[in-house]
Amino acid sequence: MEPKKLLLLGIFWLSTLIFGGTLGYIIIEGANPFDALYMTVITITTIGYEEYVPLSTAGRIFTIFLALGGVGFFFYILAVFSEIVVKNTVENLWGKKMEKQIAKLKDHCILCGFGRIGRYIYEFIHQEIPMVVIEKNSEILKELKEKGILHLEGDATSEEILIKAGIERAKYLVAVLGEDAENVYIVLTARNLNPQLYIVARADNPRVEKKLLQAGANRVLSPYVIGARKMALSLLKPNVMDFMEIASPELQMDLQIEEIFVEEGSTLAHKTILESKIREQTNAIILAIKRRSGEMVFNPSSQEKILPGDILIALGERKKLEILSDLAKKLKD
Repeated sequence: MEPKKLLLLGIFWLSTLIFGGTLGYIIIEGANPFDALYMTVITITTIGYEEYVPLSTAGRIFTIFLALGGVGFFFYILAVFSEIVVKNTVENLWGKKMEKQIAKLKDHCILCGFGRIGRYIYEFIHQEIPMVVIEKNSEILKELKEKGILHLEGDATSEEILIKAGIERAKYLVAVLGEDAENVYIVLTARNLNPQLYIVARADNPRVEKKLLQAGANRVLSPYVIGARKMALSLLKPNVMDFMEIASPELQMDLQIEEIFVEEGSTLAHKTILESKIREQTNAIILAIKRRSGEMVFNPSSQEKILPGDILIALGERKKLEILSDLAKKLKD
């Protein structure tokens, strides 16, 4: 039970003792209200100077139970405060440990919001990229702690929280809060703190997309539009949809579509697709090449030259794509 609820229960207990004790002395001993209240208070607190109200046998029995209730109340309050102190101490230690782990991260992803969409994003990519979640919902924070997920409690729109999450060292930020205005503010703040950050933002209202892009988001996506488009495509072109699902990481298929970054000094740089022998070595298919300028070359021919800084969009078996990724890296001296 939450400490606040425990304290409220304690207040209710004390109020019941005082009201019940006062009423009891009035009914049993015929005491006036003030004398009954005084007798109740000194009994509950176990001070017991004297029997301010002359007691009959019934009154003494009532006093015994009232005194036991008072003693029980004070033990209860002591236990509640002990629990609060211990809990705060443990949480502070846990928080400091979490902050130390976050401080060691580099090229990680900051996930702002762990709602329905945030959960799926985390599940899909946390094994590939180190992640830090920023959340302020108490129930969700409890879940994050139980699962051992790196997180910070606070408002993701706060510059201080983003700095604690290591935004200067982060490579990605995903803003998926339920309010578009909050996502715009997160993007603005994050872009000012780290100009090189790759930011993906959620937009429920299509009219907010332009504002998010102006604020500094690299990509803006609407879950509702994407979901509707996929459902429509499943009806109109189910086979195309089946092919597109190959790229979905949740399917865990051997066949995948991956992005391969070509480094300067790699065996692929400055060669045509034919000269690179990608097909012979990996059996992968190059679907497209994204140039450093942003130009996208779809279905490149065998004579298309691969340049440093290019991103190859390749289709192939998972293990073979790992070989291709190694070929695209700079050769070691």
